[in-house]
Amino acid sequence: MPPETQATFRALADPTRRDILLMLRSQDMTIAEVADNFDMTRAAVKKHLTVLSDGGLINVRARGRERINKFNPMGMAPVLDWLSYFDAFWDDRLSDLKTAIEKDSK
Repeated sequence: MPPETQATFRALADPTRRDILLMLRSQDMTIAEVADNFDMTRAAVKKHLTVLSDGGLINVRARGRERINKFNPMGMAPVLDWLSYFDAFWDDRLSDLKTAIEKDSK
């Protein structure tokens, strides 16, 4: 698995980071705005945002002294690509099962 895909999975592994992504999908937020939704320090929230950024799931831009965090839907592409292998695997398996059942019923 490529390192960037590993970073994306690492970012998605934590429930707090998944909650942050859900919040950012509807609006861009500063670190303080994200932190207001959690019972943790801004420093802890900043660490979560850094992991999300490293995983390509958010983009961060400066606005004066603030850092604006924005959901990056294209960051999910490595995960979807990786999962598509298993989707194809199960499609093939189910097709083989259907063929076997149809062969036995004749």
